[in-house]
Amino acid sequence: MKNNNNTKKNTNMKKILGYLMVLIAPALYAQDKLPVVYLPENLTIHFVSPEPIQYVDISTKDLAGDLPLKNVLRLKLRDSLKTFTGSVLTIAGEKFIAQYRLLPGYPGVPTERNIIPEDMRPLDISGIGLSQNQLKSLSLNLIIQKPDRRVEKVKAFGIAGQLNHVYTIGDYIFLDISYRNKTNLKYDIADFRFKVDDKKVTKAANNQSIEITPEFVLFNQPAFAKSYRNIFVFKKMSFPGNKVLRAELSEKQLSGRVVTLNISYQDILDADILPN
Repeated sequence: MKNNNNTKKNTNMKKILGYLMVLIAPALYAQDKLPVVYLPENLTIHFVSPEPIQYVDISTKDLAGDLPLKNVLRLKLRDSLKTFTGSVLTIAGEKFIAQYRLLPGYPGVPTERNIIPEDMRPLDISGIGLSQNQLKSLSLNLIIQKPDRRVEKVKAFGIAGQLNHVYTIGDYIFLDISYRNKTNLKYDIADFRFKVDDKKVTKAANNQSIEITPEFVLFNQPAFAKSYRNIFVFKKMSFPGNKVLRAELSEKQLSGRVVTLNISYQDILDADILPN
C-alpha cells in the first residue's frame, strides 16, 4: 500500500507542477500587483498556511527556506541585504496557490505571515479531491452528531464495538465507529487497521488479505477507559460480495484484546450522502 500511496502522491505532484507552470508565468509579469512581504536582515519570516504545503518556489538563490512543519514555510536571507534586490515567492497548498513579492526589509516588520483567503487562488486539479482541512471539517460535523443507528456491531473481551453510520461525499467514504469498554481495565490502543478479507476464512483456504489505509483519521487517541469514537475517511472502494472490510482494533499488551468489526459492501452501498 505504501508504494501505491507514493505513486499517488507523485502523480498529484506532477499535476500540481504542470498547473503551476501555467499560473506562475503570467504572475511574473505582474509582480507589482502581488502582496508584498519585507525580509529584514538576520531575521526569519514564517509563512503559515491553513493546510499542508505541497510546493514552494523561490525565484532567487539569495534566500534559504525549509518546511519545519507541514503548514509552515521558514525563509531567511543567506547573506546581507546588499545582494538581495527582491524575489517572487510561490506557495501551493492542496487546494490553493499564493504568490508574494519579497522585498528588502527593516527591523520591526512582522516576522509571521498568515496565508489568508485574499492571497489565494483556487488550485482545482481533478483527481486530488478534498483537502485535509476539508476532511477534518466534515468529520467534526459528524462527530458532534449523536449516533442514530447501529449498522454493524460486535462484542468481545468486554468491548462492544459498532459502526454507527456510513456517509459518502464525492469519492470519499466516512465511517463513524465507536467502542464501549464494559470492563474496569483501560484499553491502550496498539493499532487500528482496516483489511479487505474473505467473509469465511479457513485454514485450507488461500486467503488474500488486503490492507487499506484511511485518507484521514479525525482523532489520534492512544487509549480509552470507557468509550471511544472516531471518524475514518477512505477513498471510494469496492470489493466483491464474498469479501468483507474488517476494522481491527488491537490492544498494547502481550496477550491484548483484539476486537474485529466486520463491514459489508452493502453497508458501503447504503451510505447516506453527506451535505457539503
